[in-house]
Amino acid sequence: MSEVPLSWKRLLLFFVPLGLSASLVTLSHVIINRTLASSDSPETVIASYALAGSLLAITERPSTLLRQTCSALVRDKVSFKALTFVTYVFLVCVMLIGLVIAYTPVGHGIFGILFGVDRELLPSVLAVYGVLMFVSVFSVIRNIYQGIIITNNRTKWLTIGMIIRLAGMYLMSLYFVHVAGVGSGVVGAVIFLFGMIIEATVSFLEGRNIARRMPVKKEGHPVETRGDVFRFYKPLLYSSFVAMFIGPALNIMLGKTDGVALAISSFAVAGSLMQLMLSFFMYIHQIVLNYYRIDPVMVRKFSLAIGFIPFALVAMIAYTPLGYWVFGHVMNVDGILLEESLRTLRAFILYPLVMPWLDYGNGLILLGGQTKVMLRSQLANAICTIALLLLLVALVPHWNGMIGALAQSLGLLAEAVIVFLVLRRIGREPRLDGPKT
Repeated sequence: MSEVPLSWKRLLLFFVPLGLSASLVTLSHVIINRTLASSDSPETVIASYALAGSLLAITERPSTLLRQTCSALVRDKVSFKALTFVTYVFLVCVMLIGLVIAYTPVGHGIFGILFGVDRELLPSVLAVYGVLMFVSVFSVIRNIYQGIIITNNRTKWLTIGMIIRLAGMYLMSLYFVHVAGVGSGVVGAVIFLFGMIIEATVSFLEGRNIARRMPVKKEGHPVETRGDVFRFYKPLLYSSFVAMFIGPALNIMLGKTDGVALAISSFAVAGSLMQLMLSFFMYIHQIVLNYYRIDPVMVRKFSLAIGFIPFALVAMIAYTPLGYWVFGHVMNVDGILLEESLRTLRAFILYPLVMPWLDYGNGLILLGGQTKVMLRSQLANAICTIALLLLLVALVPHWNGMIGALAQSLGLLAEAVIVFLVLRRIGREPRLDGPKT
Protein backbone atom coordinates (compact mmCIF):
# COMPACT_ATOMS: atom_id res chain seq x y z
CA MET A 1 0.00 0.00 0.00
CA SER A 2 1.38 3.36 -1.02
CA GLU A 3 2.25 5.76 1.77
CA VAL A 4 1.60 8.93 -0.29
CA PRO A 5 -0.97 11.32 1.23
CA LEU A 6 -4.57 10.37 0.69
CA SER A 7 -6.85 12.43 -1.52
CA TRP A 8 -10.55 12.32 -2.29
CA LYS A 9 -9.71 11.24 -5.83
CA ARG A 10 -7.63 8.30 -4.64
CA LEU A 11 -10.35 7.12 -2.27
CA LEU A 12 -13.03 7.47 -4.95
CA LEU A 13 -10.92 5.55 -7.49
CA PHE A 14 -10.61 2.79 -4.89
CA PHE A 15 -14.21 2.80 -3.66
CA VAL A 16 -16.36 3.41 -6.76
CA PRO A 17 -15.32 0.20 -8.60
CA LEU A 18 -16.12 -1.77 -5.43
CA GLY A 19 -19.54 -0.16 -5.20
CA LEU A 20 -20.24 -0.71 -8.89
CA SER A 21 -19.32 -4.39 -8.71
CA ALA A 22 -21.64 -4.87 -5.72
CA SER A 23 -24.50 -3.06 -7.45
CA LEU A 24 -24.04 -5.02 -10.68
CA VAL A 25 -24.62 -8.27 -8.79
CA THR A 26 -28.35 -7.47 -8.84
CA LEU A 27 -28.28 -7.61 -12.65
CA SER A 28 -27.09 -11.21 -12.53
CA HIS A 29 -30.27 -12.15 -10.63
CA VAL A 30 -32.36 -10.22 -13.16
CA ILE A 31 -30.80 -12.20 -16.04
CA ILE A 32 -31.53 -15.51 -14.32
CA ASN A 33 -35.09 -14.64 -13.30
CA ARG A 34 -35.99 -13.34 -16.77
CA THR A 35 -34.59 -16.54 -18.31
CA LEU A 36 -36.53 -18.80 -15.96
CA ALA A 37 -39.68 -16.73 -16.51
CA SER A 38 -39.63 -17.80 -20.18
CA SER A 39 -40.28 -21.46 -19.27
CA ASP A 40 -43.65 -23.17 -19.75
CA SER A 41 -44.22 -23.33 -15.97
CA PRO A 42 -42.36 -20.27 -14.63
CA GLU A 43 -43.81 -20.40 -11.10
CA THR A 44 -42.52 -23.93 -10.45
CA VAL A 45 -39.19 -23.36 -12.18
CA ILE A 46 -38.47 -20.07 -10.39
CA ALA A 47 -39.57 -21.54 -7.05
CA SER A 48 -37.19 -24.52 -7.36
CA TYR A 49 -34.29 -22.18 -8.16
CA ALA A 50 -35.18 -19.69 -5.40
CA LEU A 51 -35.48 -22.37 -2.71
CA ALA A 52 -32.14 -23.96 -3.60
CA GLY A 53 -30.60 -20.49 -3.84
CA SER A 54 -31.80 -19.59 -0.35
CA LEU A 55 -29.67 -22.40 1.11
CA LEU A 56 -26.71 -21.35 -1.06
CA ALA A 57 -27.02 -17.80 0.32
CA ILE A 58 -26.58 -19.17 3.84
CA THR A 59 -23.48 -21.23 2.97
CA GLU A 60 -22.02 -18.35 0.92
CA ARG A 61 -21.54 -16.03 3.90
CA PRO A 62 -18.46 -17.85 5.32
CA SER A 63 -16.92 -17.69 1.84
CA THR A 64 -17.42 -13.92 1.65
CA LEU A 65 -15.67 -13.54 5.00
CA LEU A 66 -12.54 -15.07 3.45
CA ARG A 67 -12.24 -11.92 1.31
CA GLN A 68 -12.22 -9.75 4.44
CA THR A 69 -9.72 -12.10 6.08
CA CYS A 70 -7.43 -11.87 3.07
CA SER A 71 -7.67 -8.06 2.97
CA ALA A 72 -6.84 -7.83 6.67
CA LEU A 73 -4.04 -10.41 6.91
CA VAL A 74 -2.28 -11.01 3.58
CA ARG A 75 0.69 -8.72 2.93
CA ASP A 76 3.37 -11.18 1.73
CA LYS A 77 3.83 -14.68 0.31
CA VAL A 78 4.15 -16.25 3.76
CA SER A 79 0.79 -14.92 4.96
CA PHE A 80 -0.82 -15.80 1.61
CA LYS A 81 0.43 -19.37 1.88
CA ALA A 82 -1.05 -19.61 5.37
CA LEU A 83 -4.39 -18.30 4.10
CA THR A 84 -4.29 -20.70 1.14
CA PHE A 85 -4.09 -23.68 3.49
CA VAL A 86 -7.13 -22.44 5.43
CA THR A 87 -8.91 -21.96 2.10
CA TYR A 88 -8.19 -25.57 1.07
CA VAL A 89 -9.66 -26.82 4.35
CA PHE A 90 -12.72 -24.64 3.84
CA LEU A 91 -13.15 -25.83 0.24
CA VAL A 92 -13.09 -29.48 1.31
CA CYS A 93 -15.72 -28.76 3.98
CA VAL A 94 -17.89 -26.88 1.47
CA MET A 95 -17.75 -29.75 -1.01
CA LEU A 96 -18.54 -32.37 1.65
CA ILE A 97 -21.51 -30.37 2.93
CA GLY A 98 -22.76 -29.85 -0.61
CA LEU A 99 -22.48 -33.54 -1.48
CA VAL A 100 -24.26 -34.57 1.72
CA ILE A 101 -27.14 -32.16 1.06
CA ALA A 102 -27.48 -32.96 -2.64
CA TYR A 103 -27.06 -36.75 -2.57
CA THR A 104 -28.17 -38.05 0.84
CA PRO A 105 -31.43 -38.00 2.84
CA VAL A 106 -30.04 -34.99 4.73
CA GLY A 107 -31.00 -32.80 1.79
CA HIS A 108 -34.55 -34.16 1.85
CA GLY A 109 -34.72 -33.28 5.54
CA ILE A 110 -33.33 -29.75 5.13
CA PHE A 111 -35.52 -28.77 2.19
CA GLY A 112 -38.54 -30.91 3.05
CA ILE A 113 -38.77 -30.20 6.79
CA LEU A 114 -36.86 -26.98 7.53
CA PHE A 115 -37.76 -25.18 4.28
CA GLY A 116 -41.19 -26.81 3.95
CA VAL A 117 -40.75 -27.74 0.27
CA ASP A 118 -43.59 -29.79 -1.25
CA ARG A 119 -42.80 -33.43 -1.97
CA GLU A 120 -43.47 -32.92 -5.69
CA LEU A 121 -41.08 -29.96 -5.91
CA LEU A 122 -38.34 -31.54 -3.79
CA PRO A 123 -36.53 -33.46 -6.60
CA SER A 124 -36.32 -30.27 -8.68
CA VAL A 125 -34.94 -28.26 -5.75
CA LEU A 126 -32.30 -30.91 -5.01
CA ALA A 127 -31.31 -31.04 -8.69
CA VAL A 128 -30.81 -27.26 -8.70
CA TYR A 129 -28.76 -27.41 -5.51
CA GLY A 130 -26.63 -30.19 -7.02
CA VAL A 131 -25.38 -27.58 -9.51
CA LEU A 132 -25.37 -24.56 -7.18
CA MET A 133 -23.07 -26.33 -4.68
CA PHE A 134 -20.21 -25.84 -7.16
CA VAL A 135 -20.84 -22.09 -7.13
CA SER A 136 -19.40 -22.00 -3.60
CA VAL A 137 -16.13 -23.56 -4.81
CA PHE A 138 -15.50 -20.86 -7.40
CA SER A 139 -16.81 -18.19 -5.03
CA VAL A 140 -14.06 -19.09 -2.55
CA ILE A 141 -11.41 -18.79 -5.27
CA ARG A 142 -12.87 -15.46 -6.35
CA ASN A 143 -12.99 -14.07 -2.83
CA ILE A 144 -9.41 -14.80 -1.76
CA TYR A 145 -7.96 -13.32 -4.95
CA GLN A 146 -10.31 -10.34 -4.76
CA GLY A 147 -8.91 -9.78 -1.26
CA ILE A 148 -5.42 -9.45 -2.77
CA ILE A 149 -6.72 -7.24 -5.58
CA ILE A 150 -8.46 -4.90 -3.13
CA THR A 151 -5.46 -4.67 -0.80
CA ASN A 152 -3.24 -3.71 -3.73
CA ASN A 153 -5.60 -0.95 -4.90
CA ARG A 154 -6.60 -2.69 -8.14
CA THR A 155 -10.34 -2.50 -7.48
CA LYS A 156 -11.20 -1.74 -11.11
CA TRP A 157 -10.68 -5.46 -11.75
CA LEU A 158 -13.71 -6.27 -9.59
CA THR A 159 -15.89 -4.17 -11.88
CA ILE A 160 -14.21 -5.59 -15.00
CA GLY A 161 -14.73 -9.13 -13.73
CA MET A 162 -18.39 -8.44 -12.97
CA ILE A 163 -19.03 -6.91 -16.41
CA ILE A 164 -17.44 -9.92 -18.16
CA ARG A 165 -19.46 -12.23 -15.88
CA LEU A 166 -22.73 -10.48 -16.78
CA ALA A 167 -21.92 -10.63 -20.50
CA GLY A 168 -21.22 -14.36 -20.25
CA MET A 169 -24.40 -15.00 -18.26
CA TYR A 170 -26.47 -13.04 -20.78
CA LEU A 171 -25.06 -15.02 -23.72
CA MET A 172 -25.70 -18.27 -21.86
CA SER A 173 -29.27 -17.18 -21.13
CA LEU A 174 -29.84 -16.46 -24.83
CA TYR A 175 -28.60 -19.97 -25.65
CA PHE A 176 -31.11 -21.56 -23.29
CA VAL A 177 -34.02 -19.33 -24.32
CA HIS A 178 -33.53 -19.68 -28.10
CA VAL A 179 -31.74 -23.04 -28.52
CA ALA A 180 -31.74 -25.50 -25.61
CA GLY A 181 -34.96 -24.45 -23.91
CA VAL A 182 -35.74 -23.64 -20.27
CA GLY A 183 -37.11 -26.84 -18.78
CA SER A 184 -36.22 -26.54 -15.10
CA GLY A 185 -34.56 -24.41 -12.42
CA VAL A 186 -31.29 -26.19 -13.21
CA VAL A 187 -30.95 -23.76 -16.13
CA GLY A 188 -30.73 -20.86 -13.67
CA ALA A 189 -28.13 -22.74 -11.64
CA VAL A 190 -26.02 -23.43 -14.74
CA ILE A 191 -26.14 -19.76 -15.77
CA PHE A 192 -25.16 -18.67 -12.24
CA LEU A 193 -22.32 -21.21 -12.09
CA PHE A 194 -21.05 -20.14 -15.52
CA GLY A 195 -20.98 -16.51 -14.39
CA MET A 196 -19.17 -17.35 -11.16
CA ILE A 197 -16.54 -19.36 -13.05
CA ILE A 198 -15.91 -16.34 -15.30
CA GLU A 199 -15.59 -13.91 -12.38
CA ALA A 200 -13.39 -16.33 -10.42
CA THR A 201 -11.11 -16.75 -13.46
CA VAL A 202 -10.67 -12.99 -13.90
CA SER A 203 -9.97 -12.56 -10.16
CA PHE A 204 -7.55 -15.52 -10.16
CA LEU A 205 -5.54 -14.27 -13.14
CA GLU A 206 -5.15 -10.72 -11.80
CA GLY A 207 -4.74 -11.81 -8.17
CA ARG A 208 -2.10 -14.40 -9.02
CA ASN A 209 -0.03 -11.78 -10.87
CA ILE A 210 -0.16 -9.54 -7.79
CA ALA A 211 0.67 -12.45 -5.46
CA ARG A 212 3.78 -13.26 -7.50
CA ARG A 213 5.07 -9.71 -6.96
CA MET A 214 4.53 -9.72 -3.20
CA PRO A 215 7.61 -9.92 -0.97
CA VAL A 216 8.37 -13.32 0.53
CA LYS A 217 8.19 -11.85 4.04
CA LYS A 218 7.19 -8.28 4.79
CA GLU A 219 9.18 -6.84 7.66
CA GLY A 220 7.09 -6.41 10.79
CA HIS A 221 4.04 -8.25 9.47
CA PRO A 222 2.90 -10.62 12.25
CA VAL A 223 0.88 -13.14 10.22
CA GLU A 224 3.03 -16.18 9.47
CA THR A 225 1.25 -19.45 10.28
CA ARG A 226 -2.00 -21.26 9.61
CA GLY A 227 -2.83 -20.82 13.27
CA ASP A 228 -2.64 -17.04 12.90
CA VAL A 229 -5.22 -17.17 10.11
CA PHE A 230 -7.45 -19.69 11.92
CA ARG A 231 -7.53 -17.53 15.06
CA PHE A 232 -8.64 -14.54 13.01
CA TYR A 233 -11.13 -16.39 10.80
CA LYS A 234 -12.83 -18.74 13.28
CA PRO A 235 -14.84 -16.05 15.13
CA LEU A 236 -15.97 -14.69 11.75
CA LEU A 237 -17.06 -18.19 10.76
CA TYR A 238 -18.96 -18.64 14.02
CA SER A 239 -20.64 -15.25 13.55
CA SER A 240 -21.86 -16.37 10.13
CA PHE A 241 -23.44 -19.45 11.74
CA VAL A 242 -25.26 -17.20 14.21
CA ALA A 243 -26.49 -15.01 11.34
CA MET A 244 -27.98 -18.10 9.67
CA PHE A 245 -30.78 -18.16 12.25
CA ILE A 246 -32.03 -14.64 11.55
CA GLY A 247 -33.47 -15.27 8.08
CA PRO A 248 -35.46 -18.41 8.99
CA ALA A 249 -36.68 -16.72 12.20
CA LEU A 250 -38.00 -13.79 10.17
CA ASN A 251 -39.85 -16.08 7.76
CA ILE A 252 -41.31 -18.22 10.56
CA MET A 253 -42.58 -15.23 12.57
CA LEU A 254 -43.95 -13.42 9.51
CA GLY A 255 -45.92 -16.61 8.96
CA LYS A 256 -47.72 -15.92 12.25
CA THR A 257 -48.95 -12.42 11.35
CA ASP A 258 -52.55 -11.58 10.42
CA GLY A 259 -51.83 -11.46 6.68
CA VAL A 260 -49.16 -14.09 6.04
CA ALA A 261 -48.81 -13.78 2.26
CA LEU A 262 -48.97 -9.98 2.39
CA ALA A 263 -46.45 -9.82 5.24
CA ILE A 264 -43.90 -12.05 3.51
CA SER A 265 -44.28 -10.43 0.08
CA SER A 266 -44.19 -6.82 1.34
CA PHE A 267 -41.15 -7.61 3.49
CA ALA A 268 -39.40 -9.18 0.48
CA VAL A 269 -40.23 -6.28 -1.86
CA ALA A 270 -39.25 -3.53 0.60
CA GLY A 271 -36.14 -5.43 1.70
CA SER A 272 -34.91 -5.97 -1.86
CA LEU A 273 -35.32 -2.27 -2.66
CA MET A 274 -33.50 -1.25 0.51
CA GLN A 275 -30.64 -3.66 -0.24
CA LEU A 276 -30.39 -2.19 -3.73
CA MET A 277 -29.96 1.29 -2.19
CA LEU A 278 -27.33 -0.09 0.21
CA SER A 279 -25.38 -2.32 -2.18
CA PHE A 280 -23.10 0.43 -3.54
CA PHE A 281 -22.00 1.39 -0.01
CA MET A 282 -21.20 -2.03 1.47
CA TYR A 283 -17.40 -1.73 1.18
CA ILE A 284 -16.69 1.00 3.72
CA HIS A 285 -14.85 -1.62 5.80
CA GLN A 286 -12.36 -2.00 2.92
CA ILE A 287 -11.64 1.75 3.02
CA VAL A 288 -10.87 1.35 6.72
CA LEU A 289 -8.75 -1.78 6.24
CA ASN A 290 -6.64 -0.30 3.47
CA TYR A 291 -6.32 3.39 4.37
CA TYR A 292 -7.04 3.98 8.06
CA ARG A 293 -3.39 3.56 9.07
CA ILE A 294 -2.30 6.01 6.36
CA ASP A 295 -4.73 8.83 7.19
CA PRO A 296 -7.51 8.11 9.74
CA VAL A 297 -8.86 11.68 9.53
CA MET A 298 -9.36 11.45 5.76
CA VAL A 299 -10.99 8.02 6.11
CA ARG A 300 -13.45 9.41 8.67
CA LYS A 301 -14.25 12.41 6.43
CA PHE A 302 -14.81 10.15 3.43
CA SER A 303 -17.03 7.81 5.45
CA LEU A 304 -19.06 10.76 6.72
CA ALA A 305 -19.48 12.04 3.17
CA ILE A 306 -20.90 8.77 1.81
CA GLY A 307 -22.33 7.15 4.93
CA PHE A 308 -25.64 9.01 4.96
CA ILE A 309 -26.41 8.57 1.24
CA PRO A 310 -28.23 5.20 1.60
CA PHE A 311 -30.41 6.66 4.37
CA ALA A 312 -31.23 9.69 2.21
CA LEU A 313 -32.13 7.50 -0.78
CA VAL A 314 -34.40 5.21 1.24
CA ALA A 315 -36.03 8.17 3.04
CA MET A 316 -36.69 9.89 -0.30
CA ILE A 317 -38.52 6.83 -1.59
CA ALA A 318 -40.29 6.01 1.69
CA TYR A 319 -41.56 9.48 2.59
CA THR A 320 -42.20 11.26 -0.73
CA PRO A 321 -44.52 10.61 -3.70
CA LEU A 322 -41.48 9.13 -5.47
CA GLY A 323 -42.15 5.94 -3.50
CA TYR A 324 -45.39 5.25 -5.36
CA TRP A 325 -43.61 5.62 -8.70
CA VAL A 326 -40.66 3.40 -7.68
CA PHE A 327 -42.82 0.60 -6.30
CA GLY A 328 -45.34 0.86 -9.12
CA HIS A 329 -43.01 1.15 -12.12
CA VAL A 330 -39.61 -0.18 -11.00
CA MET A 331 -40.73 -2.94 -8.61
CA ASN A 332 -43.94 -3.59 -10.60
CA VAL A 333 -46.26 -3.88 -7.58
CA ASP A 334 -49.65 -2.26 -7.09
CA GLY A 335 -52.74 -2.18 -4.91
CA ILE A 336 -52.54 -3.28 -1.30
CA LEU A 337 -49.08 -4.81 -1.82
CA LEU A 338 -47.75 -1.40 -2.88
CA GLU A 339 -49.20 0.29 0.21
CA GLU A 340 -47.93 -2.42 2.54
CA SER A 341 -44.46 -2.43 0.92
CA LEU A 342 -44.24 1.33 1.38
CA ARG A 343 -45.14 1.04 5.07
CA THR A 344 -42.58 -1.74 5.47
CA LEU A 345 -39.88 0.39 3.81
CA ARG A 346 -40.64 3.18 6.30
CA ALA A 347 -40.19 0.67 9.12
CA PHE A 348 -36.79 -0.20 7.58
CA ILE A 349 -35.57 3.42 7.77
CA LEU A 350 -33.18 2.78 10.67
CA TYR A 351 -31.39 0.00 8.78
CA PRO A 352 -29.70 2.13 6.05
CA LEU A 353 -28.85 4.74 8.68
CA VAL A 354 -26.99 2.23 10.88
CA MET A 355 -25.48 -0.14 8.31
CA PRO A 356 -22.69 2.09 6.88
CA TRP A 357 -21.46 2.93 10.39
CA LEU A 358 -21.58 -0.70 11.48
CA ASP A 359 -19.50 -1.49 8.39
CA TYR A 360 -17.04 1.27 9.39
CA GLY A 361 -16.84 -0.10 12.94
CA ASN A 362 -16.36 -3.65 11.68
CA GLY A 363 -13.50 -2.37 9.53
CA LEU A 364 -11.77 -1.07 12.67
CA ILE A 365 -12.45 -4.37 14.44
CA LEU A 366 -10.94 -6.34 11.55
CA LEU A 367 -7.96 -3.99 11.36
CA GLY A 368 -7.29 -4.57 15.05
CA GLY A 369 -7.71 -8.34 14.79
CA GLN A 370 -10.50 -8.27 17.39
CA THR A 371 -12.75 -10.66 15.46
CA LYS A 372 -14.30 -12.22 18.58
CA VAL A 373 -16.14 -8.92 18.97
CA MET A 374 -17.98 -9.61 15.71
CA LEU A 375 -19.23 -12.91 17.11
CA ARG A 376 -20.59 -11.15 20.20
CA SER A 377 -22.16 -8.36 18.16
CA GLN A 378 -23.81 -10.86 15.80
CA LEU A 379 -25.20 -12.71 18.82
CA ALA A 380 -26.65 -9.42 20.07
CA ASN A 381 -28.24 -8.88 16.66
CA ALA A 382 -29.79 -12.35 16.57
CA ILE A 383 -31.09 -12.22 20.16
CA CYS A 384 -32.57 -8.74 19.74
CA THR A 385 -34.15 -9.57 16.37
CA ILE A 386 -35.76 -12.81 17.56
CA ALA A 387 -36.96 -11.25 20.85
CA LEU A 388 -38.57 -8.34 18.98
CA LEU A 389 -40.18 -10.69 16.48
CA LEU A 390 -41.80 -12.65 19.31
CA LEU A 391 -42.92 -9.46 21.07
CA LEU A 392 -44.32 -7.69 18.00
CA VAL A 393 -46.13 -10.74 16.66
CA ALA A 394 -47.79 -11.15 20.07
CA LEU A 395 -48.74 -7.47 20.43
CA VAL A 396 -49.32 -6.14 16.90
CA PRO A 397 -49.73 -9.05 14.43
CA HIS A 398 -51.62 -6.72 12.05
CA TRP A 399 -48.39 -4.80 11.35
CA ASN A 400 -47.45 -7.64 8.95
CA GLY A 401 -44.19 -6.92 7.05
CA MET A 402 -43.40 -3.96 9.31
CA ILE A 403 -42.72 -6.45 12.12
CA GLY A 404 -39.82 -8.00 10.21
CA ALA A 405 -38.45 -4.60 9.17
CA LEU A 406 -38.50 -3.17 12.71
CA ALA A 407 -37.02 -6.32 14.25
CA GLN A 408 -34.21 -6.53 11.69
CA SER A 409 -33.42 -2.81 11.97
CA LEU A 410 -33.28 -2.79 15.77
CA GLY A 411 -31.25 -6.02 15.72
CA LEU A 412 -28.71 -4.27 13.49
CA LEU A 413 -28.67 -1.33 15.90
CA ALA A 414 -27.91 -3.72 18.79
CA GLU A 415 -25.02 -5.16 16.76
CA ALA A 416 -23.65 -1.66 16.10
CA VAL A 417 -23.93 -0.69 19.78
CA ILE A 418 -21.78 -3.68 20.81
CA VAL A 419 -19.15 -2.89 18.16
CA PHE A 420 -18.82 0.78 19.11
CA LEU A 421 -18.85 0.10 22.86
CA VAL A 422 -15.89 -2.23 22.35
CA LEU A 423 -14.12 0.29 20.10
CA ARG A 424 -14.61 2.95 22.75
CA ARG A 425 -13.20 0.64 25.41
CA ILE A 426 -10.09 -0.40 23.49
CA GLY A 427 -9.51 3.04 21.97
CA ARG A 428 -10.40 4.16 18.47
CA GLU A 429 -6.94 3.45 17.08
CA PRO A 430 -6.72 -0.26 16.22
CA ARG A 431 -3.54 -2.10 17.04
CA LEU A 432 -2.62 -5.32 15.23
CA ASP A 433 0.22 -6.75 17.27
CA GLY A 434 -0.75 -10.13 15.91
CA PRO A 435 -3.89 -11.76 14.70
CA LYS A 436 -5.22 -12.07 18.21
CA THR A 437 -8.86 -12.10 19.00
